[in-house]
Amino acid sequence: MRRLMLSCALAAIGTWATAPAPATAAPRPAPGPVADAVTAKLLGSADAAARTADAQQARISVTRSNGRWAFGTAVLPADRSADAHPTGSVFLARADARGWTVAFDGEAAFGDLAAASPLVSETEKAVFTTPVTPTYAGGDFRTGMALPFAVGQTWTLTSGPHGWGGAAAPWSSVDLAGGDQVVRAARAGTAYTMCTGWIRVIHDRGYSTDYYHLWNSISVNGAGVAQGAFLGNTGTDVTCGGSATGRHVHFGLRQNSAYVPIAGHGIGKWDFVSGAAAYQGGARHGSAYVGAGGGVYNYGALGFNQGVVDANGGGTLTRRSGPGTGYGVLGSVADGATVTVSCSANGTSHTGRYGTTALWDRLSDGSWVSDAYLSTGVNGPVNGWC
Repeated sequence: MRRLMLSCALAAIGTWATAPAPATAAPRPAPGPVADAVTAKLLGSADAAARTADAQQARISVTRSNGRWAFGTAVLPADRSADAHPTGSVFLARADARGWTVAFDGEAAFGDLAAASPLVSETEKAVFTTPVTPTYAGGDFRTGMALPFAVGQTWTLTSGPHGWGGAAAPWSSVDLAGGDQVVRAARAGTAYTMCTGWIRVIHDRGYSTDYYHLWNSISVNGAGVAQGAFLGNTGTDVTCGGSATGRHVHFGLRQNSAYVPIAGHGIGKWDFVSGAAAYQGGARHGSAYVGAGGGVYNYGALGFNQGVVDANGGGTLTRRSGPGTGYGVLGSVADGATVTVSCSANGTSHTGRYGTTALWDRLSDGSWVSDAYLSTGVNGPVNGWC
């Protein structure tokens, strides 16, 4: 499926917390407290509003250490006002003669440190050391995620795409409520309690997801969780700041240590769509569109070699015996259906919701459909060339 490339203002990544040792032979001081180094990096990588916060407000929790290594969470609480949310990261730090080297989850350096650290479990290493995918590389918006509640339930999209901290870009987050009120992991990964009511799950490929305002949230420090694992209940908790009216989960998407626009990403077989302003917009499944205040059904995760039929107006998509309209008709597939792609080839051009393409996809049953009418999350072949 052709996708228009989205731009986003990524949070700036801070420099190391300590400067290299001077070239002179002057004695090198012993490493300072790890909390100071982590706080310096946290303040340097936060947004402009958060950087004004007093360093004394930073909550640095060292959950594992052995003297030379430290692991934990770093959080800057927000004030308890509308459009305010805390910021924070899972950190890993290593001490040497120059001081503390600190990396945050999603950074390539985080994976490098994790590979060497004795504090990191094998389960965590398997997640942290997977290659970090460049953001939207080649138009790739695949996440492998379900919605953050039970597959088969319908919840209310109480607010469309907006920032983690309100209206500020990037619009990384949506609000969801209803159903059985049980918030679940959108994809497998390792889970961390950032503060009461705020859980982060770190996934592969540089992705992580945040869940805020939870009641009865789990207390966890790196436990492996499966997709659909219990994280807590929807609530109005604001222990780390912000505000919440009515029970819901504030669900945010991160990639490579920064919040990224949730629009265009496939989650639960829906593509989120930004509106003219924060909290507007909605989500699309096939040709069906649901705006803020509507219900979204959790179809589960879209496989990395799958697509959702988007006939760009409803109806059906014609299946053919080859990659083009000159080939025979074998049948059709309904708008909104999930299909599995075996490989792709070029054929006749067609124009769908996201533009014009000559790409055709061979399905698992051997028939062919135009990629113009599939939502795969990829701007190109989803499973290689035929």
